[in-house]
Amino acid sequence: MHTDQKIFDEAVVLHHLRHYLPAQAPLKDFVHHNTLHAFDNFSFFEALQKANSTFGYKTALSLKEYRKLFQEGVVKEDVLNTTILNFKDDNSLTYWESLVLNQDLSNDSIPQIGLLKAFWKSHFKIDLDMLVHPKLFKLIGAYLDQGVSEKRFPYPDVTFLEAVRALQKNSLVSVFQSKKAVELLHGSKTTITSLLRCIVGDPAYFEHYLFDQQFAHPGWSGMVATVEEQPATLLDQRKISLQDFIFLELLLEIEALDQSIGLDKLPLSAAVNLGAPFVLFPFKEVDRYWKVIAIWQEALEWSYHSQVLQGLVQSTAKEKTATPSFQAFFCIDDREESIRRHLEQASPDCETFGTPGHFGMVAMYQPESGKFYTQVCPGSLTPKHLIKEKGRAVKNGKDIHFHKASHRLFTGWLLSQTIGFWSAVRLFFNLFKPQVSPAHSSAFEHMEKAATILVEHKDNAEENGYQVGYTVEEMVEIVYGLLKSTGLTTNFAPLVYLIGHGGSSTNNPYYAGYNCGACSGRAGSVNSRAVAEMANREDVRKALEAKHICIPSTTYFLGGLHDTTRDEVTFYDEVTLSRKLTEAHDTHKAQFDKALSHNAKERSRQFLLTNSKRDAIKVHNEVKNRSTALFEPRPELNHSNNTLCIVGRRSLTKSVFLDQRAFLNSYDYKQDLNSIQLKSILQAATPVCGGINLEYYFSSVDNEKLGAGSKLPHNVIGLFGVANGIKGDLRPGLPSQMIDVHAPLRLMMIIEHYPEVVMQLIQNDTELWNWYKNEWVKLAIIHPETKAISYLSQGKLKSYEPPTNKMETLSDLETVFENHSTNLPVYQLNVS
Repeated sequence: MHTDQKIFDEAVVLHHLRHYLPAQAPLKDFVHHNTLHAFDNFSFFEALQKANSTFGYKTALSLKEYRKLFQEGVVKEDVLNTTILNFKDDNSLTYWESLVLNQDLSNDSIPQIGLLKAFWKSHFKIDLDMLVHPKLFKLIGAYLDQGVSEKRFPYPDVTFLEAVRALQKNSLVSVFQSKKAVELLHGSKTTITSLLRCIVGDPAYFEHYLFDQQFAHPGWSGMVATVEEQPATLLDQRKISLQDFIFLELLLEIEALDQSIGLDKLPLSAAVNLGAPFVLFPFKEVDRYWKVIAIWQEALEWSYHSQVLQGLVQSTAKEKTATPSFQAFFCIDDREESIRRHLEQASPDCETFGTPGHFGMVAMYQPESGKFYTQVCPGSLTPKHLIKEKGRAVKNGKDIHFHKASHRLFTGWLLSQTIGFWSAVRLFFNLFKPQVSPAHSSAFEHMEKAATILVEHKDNAEENGYQVGYTVEEMVEIVYGLLKSTGLTTNFAPLVYLIGHGGSSTNNPYYAGYNCGACSGRAGSVNSRAVAEMANREDVRKALEAKHICIPSTTYFLGGLHDTTRDEVTFYDEVTLSRKLTEAHDTHKAQFDKALSHNAKERSRQFLLTNSKRDAIKVHNEVKNRSTALFEPRPELNHSNNTLCIVGRRSLTKSVFLDQRAFLNSYDYKQDLNSIQLKSILQAATPVCGGINLEYYFSSVDNEKLGAGSKLPHNVIGLFGVANGIKGDLRPGLPSQMIDVHAPLRLMMIIEHYPEVVMQLIQNDTELWNWYKNEWVKLAIIHPETKAISYLSQGKLKSYEPPTNKMETLSDLETVFENHSTNLPVYQLNVS
């Protein structure tokens, strides 16, 4: 026993295992993250090789794919040549050019995970996973179920393992049939270690066996580990642990082995020559194959990023000095880059800003008819405040087709013969004219427009540990943070819009992924409305004056929500506007409508079966129909084009066409010379935008293992995950319909500030420095006075000279949208 503990420490191994499992939360909190987070202490290309050699993940494009992009002109020849020079060793340039362009290199590494469990098939001729997984997935799925099943899992208030023991003891149908398995299930001294001793034998192989076992179904294991660490990710919470999950799976394996080959053939190490224990994560220097991959990936990225930097340096836009007709805040989301551009074209006198879509408010929210609280701020934050809705007039729609009686034998048969017939007829007509139904998820339903929200904290109100509403002092800090971080501290327009965003779709389990990441996968309507109300308060404005922000009494803030799928905007609390502001608002709404139609037309160029050459209004109507179509697997592009995050003034980007590929965070270095605001921006934007980018990257290069495959055969499991069929593994990552137009480029963070200020900031923050030093996110800095460009490479800042040729200038983007469906190059725009 002493030897076992010395060789195999159960707690340490479980911690190690948890670190490598997927960390995707249940569907309601769809927050993007770095898929290979377990390797982020390595440099990016080292991590690609390690993840490939350990797990067999495809972590980059193939040489054939890179070379095809080169032949198509996506990878530029001059960029490739420069990249080879930067990467080559003492061998000649001709040698490296031959490796990159011509030689048939192969990746010879054999994945370590899976080698040990393969002996069940090769030696005993049994597929142990096929014998165990169906029962295991059925049990864990039923236990975690959030409302799909008509009846709850028995004993939902005890731990998973305790519930299984109670089922075995009290149920008419036993979980286990094997006497040995039942004995071990109830044995007070049974542990994971003792079960492994029975199955595997030699403790030197225990850790490897657990990795093999759990990565045979990483989706389920990752979900269990995530729920264990964050129980609130399930609305109907369960007491589950990875330890209990593994314990049960080992018992199911013992039963399967008992019934198939007999326990007398165990343990594995005695029956089979397993060889020397494998090193799961061996140290490996980047070999020749992966060095060539690194050259291609860098060249692919710089072929686009160099265009961007050239465009920003040659930008002709000027800062606004006159008071704008109105000002509008949008989320930094890359989908909002284009609507800002179209709005500025529809209303040249307006001014737009980008900021995280929770607008600095960290809170939980409860609609009046809601049973649960939902988080409306980044998932990494811990809210202490609660915003409540009151006065909701419209109840949620119901559909008789989804009646619980359809699950029963007689009533189910009756409903299928009656209502089922009309359901088929309705489905047929829906193919030609999609309509909104109760199954449709709308961004506007998150909060009712006619209802009110409780923003102010009164009478020391608390609820379940949350403070209901905000004090005046807390409101001041939220509004100050919003205005100071974006640089809007003077020259306020009469109307300032705060526009959150969300998405709409039908029959889409990834619905939360279409919403605002800064609001934990929910619409930003609550935040925009609440913060606008805070900014309109006289006591808040009085306190802001002491912080040197003076908002005129003639300025009014108005909340709104942009549905990015339908390209519609709704505004809240319009009845509170004065007559004069109402007239101005009506003019602005017409400009918003024009911008939305043109934005829909721009997006439609990458939609199949949509004729983008028609009038913008007609295209817009078709785009809205797509959002309600039951058969539409891709109602919008979401973050499909992301590859940039630009932190700076609008004048830096306004005259540059960025093709919905940039997160735009407004920031004025002149108001933040000590970089206090910049630090907050980067601490939020780096992991959020970097996480989005990396999940898209890895889901693109390996959609089967690191993504979710096609979502067409997906079934929603228990309202918390998706799987192929009802007996498959949960699918982490993104489905092919969310990444099919994505170019797998790492995010480049571009900051407008003095290089020495930025470097001091990120080097003094360990977490930020890890992102940039290891180049999971690339960094470029534009000097605000000289426009000189610096970029970070291998931990050192280097100067960069962008191309000096004049970029193509466009006045008519609409013609481009009508004739091109692929990613577009960077253009200069004719703007003031």
